[in-house]
Amino acid sequence: MKKIFFLLFSLGCFSSFGQTLKTPAPSPLQTIKQAFALSEITVEYSRPSAKGRTVYGDVVPFGQIWRTGANGATILTFGEDVTFGGQPVSAGTYALYSIPGKESWELMLYSDLKLGGNVTEYKKEKEVKRISVKPGRLNDKVETFTIAFNDITPTTVNIEILWENTKITIPVVADIDAKIMKNIESAVIKDNRPYYQAARYYYDNDKDLKLALEWVNKAVDNNPQAYWIHMLKANIQSKSGDKAGAKTTAQKVIELAKADGDDAYVKQAEKLLSQIK
Repeated sequence: MKKIFFLLFSLGCFSSFGQTLKTPAPSPLQTIKQAFALSEITVEYSRPSAKGRTVYGDVVPFGQIWRTGANGATILTFGEDVTFGGQPVSAGTYALYSIPGKESWELMLYSDLKLGGNVTEYKKEKEVKRISVKPGRLNDKVETFTIAFNDITPTTVNIEILWENTKITIPVVADIDAKIMKNIESAVIKDNRPYYQAARYYYDNDKDLKLALEWVNKAVDNNPQAYWIHMLKANIQSKSGDKAGAKTTAQKVIELAKADGDDAYVKQAEKLLSQIK
């Protein structure tokens, strides 16, 4: 009786252990998010490793549809309308498939998110966009399949696909100027609030500097000790050709920044002064 009890107890333990045992995934899932333009881009994908194998032309055949990763398809989400490799794409979520080639890659945004790795059931009519990209060559080998965001500006970012010695670069662009101008008109002209942000945008994007100066002056009036606002004013004055005004304001920045112990702004103001002839 004791032997039977011990046997049942042992089986129960092994069964319980088997149900709870967790091991590392061979191609682990990764989700990356990048704040971009007025929203963000999200990529969810699985990351296989080369493990001594030849990847392109062998593990990933040339000329065949690939899920662009492992397990299920790679999923891309755009928080706003963009151009993807020069092609307009609406905000939304898409599966990313590709056809690797020695001289050129085809990359496709696909509407059916449930297809996963079942590329034999791929339907051309469900493609949202298809672009062609020339592959680049990496000097250093990338062991694990990687998707990254690089060369980020307020309106542009490159999505890069890196594996083995191959690099695919997909430029993504967001046209947000019209939205921001509308927001500025609503927030600044009607609500009279974010003067600094509006002046900064006008300065950075070469818009009406006279209006930018008007707004930055109001921002200074609202917060006269904010040396970063004075710094923006000095830059606007310099860009407008008001050298004397820019020098006076830059000196004010140095005074306020020194009092606050902010050497970075002291250096910015001193650099501006050295550039004003």
